[in-house]
Amino acid sequence: MKTPNEEVIDTSKMTPEQRAALEMTEAAREAGATDRGFAGGLFMGRWKPGAFLPFPMQNAEAADEGEAFLQLLGDFLHREVDADEIDATGEIPDEVIEGLARLGAFGIKVPKEYGGLGLSQTTYCRAAMLLASHCGNLTALVSAHQSIGVPQPLILFGTEEQKRRFLPRVAGGEISAFALTEPGVGSDPARMETRAEPDGEEGFILNGEKLWCTNGVKAGVIVVMAKTPPKVVHGREREQVTAFLLDMDTPGVRIVRRCRFMGLHALYNAVVRFEEVRIPRSNILWEEGKGLRVALTTLNTGRLTLPAACAGMAKRCLRIVRRWGGERVQWGAPIGHHAAVAEKIAHIAAHTFAMESMTLYAASLVDRDKHADVRLEAAMCKLWATERAWECVDATMQIRGGRGYETAQSLAARGEEPVPVERYFRDSRINTIFEGSSEIMRLFIAREALDAHLKLGGPVLNTRLPMGQRAGAAVRAAFFYAGWYPGLFVPRGAGGEWHPELAGQMRWAEAASRRLAWRLFHAMAWHGPKLEREQVLLGRFVDIATELFAMATTAARAQALAKAGREVDGGDPISLARYVCALGRERVEQLFHAIGHNSDRPGYRIARSVLEGKATWVEEGIVGD
Repeated sequence: MKTPNEEVIDTSKMTPEQRAALEMTEAAREAGATDRGFAGGLFMGRWKPGAFLPFPMQNAEAADEGEAFLQLLGDFLHREVDADEIDATGEIPDEVIEGLARLGAFGIKVPKEYGGLGLSQTTYCRAAMLLASHCGNLTALVSAHQSIGVPQPLILFGTEEQKRRFLPRVAGGEISAFALTEPGVGSDPARMETRAEPDGEEGFILNGEKLWCTNGVKAGVIVVMAKTPPKVVHGREREQVTAFLLDMDTPGVRIVRRCRFMGLHALYNAVVRFEEVRIPRSNILWEEGKGLRVALTTLNTGRLTLPAACAGMAKRCLRIVRRWGGERVQWGAPIGHHAAVAEKIAHIAAHTFAMESMTLYAASLVDRDKHADVRLEAAMCKLWATERAWECVDATMQIRGGRGYETAQSLAARGEEPVPVERYFRDSRINTIFEGSSEIMRLFIAREALDAHLKLGGPVLNTRLPMGQRAGAAVRAAFFYAGWYPGLFVPRGAGGEWHPELAGQMRWAEAASRRLAWRLFHAMAWHGPKLEREQVLLGRFVDIATELFAMATTAARAQALAKAGREVDGGDPISLARYVCALGRERVEQLFHAIGHNSDRPGYRIARSVLEGKATWVEEGIVGD
């Protein structure tokens, strides 16, 4: 008997290593239809305005409680945290960490009965915005601790005994971390080398090494992923990955090295080695063999911290360019009045508003249900916000010119305002790499986008299935597509009640969603099973859907703010949302055009030629290795 995911994807032509990696990843995926939500429905041409209209706002009690904490946090950061000094020394002062602990900043979402603040995901995202607007190093410390460290997976998967044992510690300020990546294999679960072998009935013996364990240097407790003995699942042996809670003072745990980076100079990132480390069976998080599901589910929600942080940094960039654009005079006028600079300022404002809107929408889904399936929403927020935030900080540096490239310390030494654009630039570059690079995000979203089609058409092409089963799947697929495909050409309108200035944009977005669905279907029909290899092509489909997601959530939030009275000439939410939609439409049309008119194949051939050493002549004229 095969699992549903094994029926979907034909692994007969894969190498054993490829098959093992795919099967482990597929086994860890969430079950259920991925096109139920708004984000997933976009790929099927299903426009679902009811998912975000009216835009979900926090109730008054949660908002007031969150606002009180955010005010304390903001005051503390302003008074007590010298972000430039932290960057210069590469260390976060103990009194800063202790001050954050007193505020409860290490247990924002931890329920009150376990010593935390018990605040919402929305408040947590707003806290990340606040932190990132001031200090990227503190943002990394707090978010790595709560988003992917011990609190989040323990809240979701821990036993009551584990929660009472560990949550008060981590909520009270004991730093935690997450250990998955390895030096030789990255995050590929099939090639994981860290192993936990059974030690009688009571526990396991852990051996291995983990790389880039953020907070590892300071952590008192971590979640570590390790391979445990394989088990027979549906008649076949399958590798197991298990998540363990591990105290860092356990004998055999050793910090090998603290890693240093271009930015985030005070990032407490470590190489951690485990040598004959004894872990009790009671420290297994969820169940043996469920570690990869723990990791993926934790990352889904944890990824929301990054777009929130990007929005916070972009807000600071907007303030910097607003002030500089109005004060700095060149060629007889403030530089912000020159069209080339004004365009950059407008982009920063619009993209900042969109980042915040997308993130708050996704956070609201988690607030409604802490077990909500937000994998697509979180991945889209992470992908879009990190790439737009990089554009924002790059534009900010361009607008500030030489003063943007100069360090804050050097500016201060010359008697100028120490605006830390250079620090933001360095610190923000990691965001498109952290917790899933942009390339990995596009592949992840693409896999989810194809899920409904793979469940219908995959079994038809799967040579490992009996002919009768394949024939039955073919009938079901034909019946579905006979009704679904013609419907993609029937206009359905924007749905819901829209502001007159946004209704036209949303009608266009709805039509673009149907266009996306049939173009994706055509690509599947043309490429067949080989479509998964067309990563650049799939990336364009993903980017189209992500732009539509950004447009819709931004428009919905703008409408909600306008109804709440946030109407001012020129800078009102509706105007910003219209501009977000205009920019999104430009990008979407370019992406649609590039689906059929591109240089993907010659580019791939050139890359292969370079890798095979056939273009080394281009490298001539440089200093040798």
